[in-house]
Amino acid sequence: MVGRQETSAWRPPVSGVVEVFHAHFTEHAYPMHLHDVWTLLIVDDGAVRYDLNRRECGTPDDTVSLLPPQIPHNGSPATPQGFRKRVLYLDLSLLNESFIGPAAEGPDLADPLLRRRVGQLHTALAHRGDELEAESRLALVGERLRGHLRPRLVRRPPKPGRGVAEDLRDLLDERLVQGATLDEAAELLHAHPTHLVRAFSAAFGIAPHQYLMARRVDRARRLLLDGRLPAEVATEVGFYDQSHLTRHFKRLVGTAPGRYTRRRGGPEGR
Repeated sequence: MVGRQETSAWRPPVSGVVEVFHAHFTEHAYPMHLHDVWTLLIVDDGAVRYDLNRRECGTPDDTVSLLPPQIPHNGSPATPQGFRKRVLYLDLSLLNESFIGPAAEGPDLADPLLRRRVGQLHTALAHRGDELEAESRLALVGERLRGHLRPRLVRRPPKPGRGVAEDLRDLLDERLVQGATLDEAAELLHAHPTHLVRAFSAAFGIAPHQYLMARRVDRARRLLLDGRLPAEVATEVGFYDQSHLTRHFKRLVGTAPGRYTRRRGGPEGR
């Protein structure tokens, strides 16, 4: 089978929805990465397998997958025909940080009603002028998601104390654009470079450089949806040039920045 990809991305004028992303991939495999927002995923054809929170997960039948912010995950086709998916990236106004742990424990939700409501929400988001309907459907989706996650809140273990891994993550967040060498980070945090890499990877399930590139690509997506050109976005978010952005963008999104922007606007605009 010849690998194929179809993508569509847009930002609707609906509070809480950061991005809508539809894609059909036959071969593309996502490397480990993360987002700073919620990822609400439904698969219409095929299936996806992925690792999240050091556990193998998947999207069989009519499940709804809710991937929490700051938790690394990957993804690849679980069927020969690949997969066709619809994704909503949602900010923390719908689900606050207290739900991140419970979602990481079990991201795949077998709930036909929730699945149907998410599909209806995608349909409303695809049509300009239907913002009130989309807002109403988003409220019902949020209520259903919280209903799944609240019972797990009482079972969460206490959070461990901060360590050098958390300090390195804060440093990378602060220097998202300018970056920091490993030696600079080691000097600032008073730790050996090798220990930094091992501690970060053990704590978050992703290497420091993977974390940094994922955060930069996420920021690039937001700017591209604002209509900015890939060449100027690249340096603004910390990449060396447009080719540097393109290489990492294709690995993490499945399409090049130029194609991503040409397809924004949703099904009505295509």
